[in-house]
Amino acid sequence: METKDLFPLVDHTLLTQQSTWDDIKQICDDAVHFGTASVCIPPCYVKQAKEYVKGTMQICTVIGFPNGYNSTAVKEFETKDAIENGADEIDMVINIGQLKAKNYEYVLNEIKTLKAACGKKILKVIIETCLLTDEEKIKMCELVTDAKADFIKTSTGFSTAGATFADVELFAKNIGKDVKIKAAGGISSFDDAKKFVELGAKRLGTSRIVKLAKKENATGY
Repeated sequence: METKDLFPLVDHTLLTQQSTWDDIKQICDDAVHFGTASVCIPPCYVKQAKEYVKGTMQICTVIGFPNGYNSTAVKEFETKDAIENGADEIDMVINIGQLKAKNYEYVLNEIKTLKAACGKKILKVIIETCLLTDEEKIKMCELVTDAKADFIKTSTGFSTAGATFADVELFAKNIGKDVKIKAAGGISSFDDAKKFVELGAKRLGTSRIVKLAKKENATGY
């Protein structure tokens, strides 16, 4: 796999609390230049970004981020609001406490509710693997599959660790055939990104791949 083949798999991401509109515009410009799958940005910038890119880039945003413990009703409202503002893809965080309490019906119904709110838009389900046991990760593969979400995603990038090769391998063995894998958090090199893809990831949530590409090209674009 060549480095250029990675860009169409990247959700070029900027979710830090201090992000300004100028920062968001820059990652949109970079994403369009390198041909990434999307930009993943805070909900408050979705409408501006959608207008700014003029259809040249998919806009992804996050729901219940980063802790996941908002009520389902709040997450549903966030999702509908984001889509109304122009979001093409939604990355939601599960309620981790409910999963750990084995309230599986709650977790399943929440994902189903947000998938219904998305309609034909893509829904990715962040399960925050660093906080889960392997048994819980496997259960989430089952629930994401049953809820008919589009992706299972490893991490927010805001907890104790990000994506690991072992977790992507585990997902690949346990998800349904219609569910894709997104690895996110801590992907810091082209080699790591390629390895995640080889293991089954169809999306990579990262800001560093584009930054590395820009750094390699000392003259800029």
